[in-house]
Amino acid sequence: MSTTTDETLLNNVLRFQCEEITGAIVYAKLAKKSKDTHNAAVLADMAEAERHHYAFWKSISGQEVAPSRTRIIFFTLLAQVLGLTFALKLLEKGEKATAADYAHVASIHPGAEKLGEEEEQHESALIDMIDEERLLYVGSIVLGLNDALVELTGTLAGLTFAFQKGALVAISGIITGMAAALSMAASNYLASKAEDDPKAKKAALYTGGAYLITVILLVLPYLIMPQTGFWIYVSLGITLLIAVGIIAGFNFYVAVAKGQDFKPRFLEMAGISLGVAFFSFLVGLLVRAVFGAE
Repeated sequence: MSTTTDETLLNNVLRFQCEEITGAIVYAKLAKKSKDTHNAAVLADMAEAERHHYAFWKSISGQEVAPSRTRIIFFTLLAQVLGLTFALKLLEKGEKATAADYAHVASIHPGAEKLGEEEEQHESALIDMIDEERLLYVGSIVLGLNDALVELTGTLAGLTFAFQKGALVAISGIITGMAAALSMAASNYLASKAEDDPKAKKAALYTGGAYLITVILLVLPYLIMPQTGFWIYVSLGITLLIAVGIIAGFNFYVAVAKGQDFKPRFLEMAGISLGVAFFSFLVGLLVRAVFGAE
C-alpha cells in the first residue's frame, strides 16, 4: 500500500477482498452442487470473476484475506432451502459497496470505481441467466397462499366470534382449509390444462401445497392454546400475526428473487387479508346474536 493510504482506505479494500473471496467460494460450492449444467456453468463463471476481483483488491492492499466461513455456510444452506436465485440476489445485495467507498479507493487507484460498476452489471446479468424451476411457479404459490390467507383468516375470525370454542374453530378451520386446498389445486389444474400447459400438474401441486401449509400455520394457535374464554381471542390474535408474518416473508422472498418492490405488495396483500378478517368479525358477531350460537 502507498504511504499516503489512510487506515479507512485499507479497511475498505480488505473488506472488498473478504466479500470477493467469500462470494467466489459460495459460487464455486453452488456450482458443484447444481444438477443443472447451465446453472453450474453460470455459477462457475461468477466464481472466476470474483477471484479476479479479489486479485485486483489484493494488488492494492498487498495482503491475503480469509473468507467469511459463516457467510459461506449461511448462503450455501439458504440456496438449498429457499432456492438459488434468492440466495444469490441476497448475497449480491450484501456485497455491494457504497459509491463513496469506491470513490475513496479510486482517488489513488482509478480502476477501482470502474471495477465496481462492471462487477455489479456482470453479476446482475449472470444471475438473470439462472434458470430455476420454483420461480416459474410463483404465480401458483401466490394463488394458493393468497386464497388461504384471505379465506381462512376470515373464516377463523368469524368462527371465533360465533362459537368461542377453540377445538370447534380448529376442526372447522381444518376441514374448510383442506377442502378449499383440494378445490384450488383442482381448479388450477383444470385452468392450466385448458391452456395446454404441460406443467399443469406441478402448478396445481404448488397451489394446493401452499394452501395446505398456510392452513396448518393459521390453525395451529387454536390447537396449542387454552380453548375457552380470553384465550380464544389470544389464539385469533396469534393467527393474525402469523398471517402477517407469512405475507411479509413471502413478499420479501419474491421482492429479492424477482427484483420487485416489497412495500406495495406487502401492504396490498396484508390489507386484503386483514380487511376480510375484520369483516368476518362482524359477521361472526351477527351470526351469534341472530342464531344464538353457543
